[in-house]
Amino acid sequence: MAKGKKTTVFFCQNCGYESSKWMGQCPGCKEWNSFVEETVVAAKSGIGGVAKSEGRQRQKAQKLSDISMKEEEKLLTHMSELDRVLGGGIVPGSLTLVGGDPGIGKSTLLLQVCRELSADGQKVLYISGEESLKQIKIRANRMGEFSETLFLLCETNLSLIEETIKEMEPKVVIIDSIQTMYNENVSAAPGSVSQVRESTGVLMQLAKGFGISIFIVGHVTKEGTVAGPRVLEHMVDTVLYFEGDRHASYRILRGVKNRFGSTNEIGVFEMRQNGLEEVKNPSEYMLSGKPEGASGSIVACSMEGTRPILIEIQALVCPTNFGFPRRQATGTDFNRVNLLMAVLEKRLCLQMSNCDAYVNIAGGMKITEPAVDLGMAMAIVSSFKNRPIDEKTIAFGEIGLSGEVRAVNMAEQRISEAKKLGFTTCILPAVCLDQILEQNKGRHTEQGQALWDGMRLAGVKSVQDAIDLI
Repeated sequence: MAKGKKTTVFFCQNCGYESSKWMGQCPGCKEWNSFVEETVVAAKSGIGGVAKSEGRQRQKAQKLSDISMKEEEKLLTHMSELDRVLGGGIVPGSLTLVGGDPGIGKSTLLLQVCRELSADGQKVLYISGEESLKQIKIRANRMGEFSETLFLLCETNLSLIEETIKEMEPKVVIIDSIQTMYNENVSAAPGSVSQVRESTGVLMQLAKGFGISIFIVGHVTKEGTVAGPRVLEHMVDTVLYFEGDRHASYRILRGVKNRFGSTNEIGVFEMRQNGLEEVKNPSEYMLSGKPEGASGSIVACSMEGTRPILIEIQALVCPTNFGFPRRQATGTDFNRVNLLMAVLEKRLCLQMSNCDAYVNIAGGMKITEPAVDLGMAMAIVSSFKNRPIDEKTIAFGEIGLSGEVRAVNMAEQRISEAKKLGFTTCILPAVCLDQILEQNKGRHTEQGQALWDGMRLAGVKSVQDAIDLI
């Protein structure tokens, strides 16, 4: 078979858009200065320029009612935090992309997955293009004993990797990382848009054709997204991001795409000397070290999928020394903080226009759920008036521009989590309180408050009502 013709093509690094000439702005994703030049080999084409498909049989269309549904048995990693994010375990034949900052623990996490799976007798193949066998062995020795069903391979040639996978027929394959792999049929350098896209396509065919679960490690850019074309995330079944400060001890595994489960679940891990350890109770972990009797501090509850997590919101409001006050938000949306402060100034007549304001989510968590609005507003007012809030009080609710406190979902789960950690008072939207009492046949006490499951619930309709309570 004759080789194809070599041509020069420009690819968008963000979305993979292909063009015959360089352009300043990508027509696909509207990104500026994202085109890179690469040399590709065009396949030998048939009629109309369409590539010939040799030895491939045409599949017939089937009726939807004729397709049988057989529930695939998922592989458990025995790491409950990871299994939760994956949707109950590893689906056979799935292709999973794991991204994260350098040194965050991606390779450590996947090596621990190999250890747990091989302990169950599953044949696992770990392929590394960045580390030698001795380097992997040193890391493995820190984690403990490994089973004999774990195999290591240091290779970057995708053709040789494909032959090894077909020969060994492992149950799970780890590719570390996709940016180091190269396909001989693509003349571009490893890590380029063409190589990443074509290499992922080969791995996807292996996963679907042989029923092998493949995990791919992807490097991230300075913006925090996986390096390479955006089409890479569209090709895989699951995209997991490993988040957290590399200098802090905890890590958060978040699913941003999952064809087999929810994308709202998170897993919390703690980095230790012998590897990553699961954090069974993230709320207790996040609240450790909370100050006592300090103003500008309150505990709020955020839902991550089906899991409620209690977080401490800290605020510091002080007079500014300049004509233009400074606003800073860590762990939450900066614009949301400005919006809440504008609501407090307008609806509560608080003069904070000449004050600096700093809002922090303690523990390094990043929370964007609107349910923490009430907690942030109460922390800001507490710091502004220099009045501490009771340590056993928790608050959650969304605040509108009119100062109203709107309902949030899963209020009962949030209250139950707070009760487990010893909180006695919960300030929540009045609508949520009415729903809870109606479902549980409870009743209101004086001033719109109630006792439910041993906790004092205070329903508020506006942010003014919440401030009056404290």
